[in-house]
Amino acid sequence: MDQRKTELLQFIRYIAVGGLNTLLTLAVIYICKDFLSINIWISNAIGYVAGFINSFFWNKLWVFKSNGEYLREAVKFIAGFLLCYGLQLLATWLLTVHSALGNMEWSFFGFILSGYGLSTLFGMVVYTMANFFYNRVVTFSQK
Repeated sequence: MDQRKTELLQFIRYIAVGGLNTLLTLAVIYICKDFLSINIWISNAIGYVAGFINSFFWNKLWVFKSNGEYLREAVKFIAGFLLCYGLQLLATWLLTVHSALGNMEWSFFGFILSGYGLSTLFGMVVYTMANFFYNRVVTFSQK
């Protein structure tokens, strides 16, 4: 398979893992926030940790198919997670606290979507794009 097809397949797999992680992360955030009454920022962190653990194994073994040492890659993965999580948290916080979006709320068929919820989804996009680039270039680089 040529390089471009390999990169496209890798990106498609990354998006599939990202979709799974998005569902897992959101589920954990909302379970913690809505059912366990945990603070929204702590719920956010718990959700991302759950997604992080899931993501490392899927990315190492399926997306990037890395044969590298687990510990070395795990340390780089953690560093990338912290960096990208910081970007996500900043984006979510800025939209929630420093924009009109944070005070908005919509109801659809009994389901309430808040400005925080939309901010969280936007922050997840920021996280996903930054994290793919970091993991491709740094964590699981074949160089």
